[in-house]
Amino acid sequence: MEPATSTSSSSSSSSTTTSYVLRGALMPLLGAQRTDPSASAYRVVDVLIDDHGRIAAVEDANLAEIPAKFASATPVSCTNQLLLPGFVNGHTHSSEVWSRGLVDMYPLELWLCCLIDYTPTTLESIYYGCLLNGLETLKSGGTTVMDHLSTLPGLLPESVEQAAKAYKQLGIRAFIAPLIWDLPISDSIPLPQSDIEKGVKRAFEPEGTQEILRSFEEAIIKHHRPEDNIHVAAGPTGIQRCSDAFYRGCIELSEKYNLARHTHCLETRAQKLLAQEKYGTTAVEHLKKLGFLGPKTSCAHCVWLTDSDIGVFAETGTTAVHNPLSNIRLGSGILPMFKYVEQKANVAFGCDGSASNDGQDLLEAIKIGTLLHNVTDVDYRKWLKPHQAIEMAAHGGAKGVGLSHEIGTIEVGKLADLVLFDMTNHNMLPRTEPLGLLVMGRSQTAVHSVWVSGKRVIENGKSVLVNEEELRRDLFARSEWHLGQSKKPSPICDEFEPIYRRA
Repeated sequence: MEPATSTSSSSSSSSTTTSYVLRGALMPLLGAQRTDPSASAYRVVDVLIDDHGRIAAVEDANLAEIPAKFASATPVSCTNQLLLPGFVNGHTHSSEVWSRGLVDMYPLELWLCCLIDYTPTTLESIYYGCLLNGLETLKSGGTTVMDHLSTLPGLLPESVEQAAKAYKQLGIRAFIAPLIWDLPISDSIPLPQSDIEKGVKRAFEPEGTQEILRSFEEAIIKHHRPEDNIHVAAGPTGIQRCSDAFYRGCIELSEKYNLARHTHCLETRAQKLLAQEKYGTTAVEHLKKLGFLGPKTSCAHCVWLTDSDIGVFAETGTTAVHNPLSNIRLGSGILPMFKYVEQKANVAFGCDGSASNDGQDLLEAIKIGTLLHNVTDVDYRKWLKPHQAIEMAAHGGAKGVGLSHEIGTIEVGKLADLVLFDMTNHNMLPRTEPLGLLVMGRSQTAVHSVWVSGKRVIENGKSVLVNEEELRRDLFARSEWHLGQSKKPSPICDEFEPIYRRA
């Protein structure tokens, strides 16, 4: 099926990269650049982007001369613009855009049962979900997304194809990790199988392990195109839904095709208890034993890790993706941020799916993920500063997808994944401290321009490649209001709830 093409804008469809000169941008010093606390934390710079999409120079602004080879570059005036490396939306589920605001207040395991009732049933819905998901990420400062993609039964490669088509159309860098498992949802509750009704178990019976892995490999072969910023990633759901054989199969394929790896990890207390029951150790220790952890592995949530588990993440270079809004909504708990920082374990930010957030405002996730932890420790000296949050969102996110050598910082030679924020926007006024305003304010509308691999994909706050008004009309026409009662009852949730409560 060919998705609707009305969203394609006639303004730009070329894959050719234009060279740019960003003139007079305000750039904060981040990471290793931030060495002298007594010096200014900002530079006013000119940034040259070559026609290969890479940063060719970062110099103090108002240079007397621009190198001759950049004389034909497109100039962009960046006066009163804040320049940052693009953020990474380190964990999301694009299919959930169709059920945002719809699922009632439940803990994760019951919430999942309700979500089944709203799972997309067409390839077209996957395509449109990715368009909206990616657009909201771009317009909140993200240049890369890790989409733990729900696929249609028996149509895994076709589902990945629609996601790839949407993300390529938007111009965003996408990691598409099909959300795959080989165990039924009933196995995710720490109860003896004799206590679990067979009717519920059958309702969630997955396909066979090898069949799923074969479909996944087909999707890799057909759609893994890093040169086009479309990456397929290995995305086993989590230890609660995946056998050891399944994890080993995902590891094997990720090594064969050099893929990033992504999974859920200890989002809830039930998952912590289940791991101890199944393995006699923590989930993190078991994943380490399987060989799943490493510098190209990111794990979503990571709320219930022990201090030792966090040490394993630091040791292996594994990234914890902090999804504060969904953890609050589902009552899952709070990631122990300061313990990760103390042990130098990498942390990134994610929005999670739009049925548990319920949106894709990456700046909102960064804000909540920065401030939430102040209530967990009275020692205010540990509290995150705005520049630390930005480093996690950009460089931490880049590490999580295995691309910190290419993106995540503004350095010569790296790919130009850049975001300009308009500091004359009313949400950035009156003028005080730029990063403080960005992180702790309400700043989504301040995104002015976005470049991904040197290609400008957002300009003046609007997509260059997608007609947003037509997309809005298409989404409205393909959805409906749910009125009358506050939330739709779920027969599956009603059947499963007594089992969950016994656990």
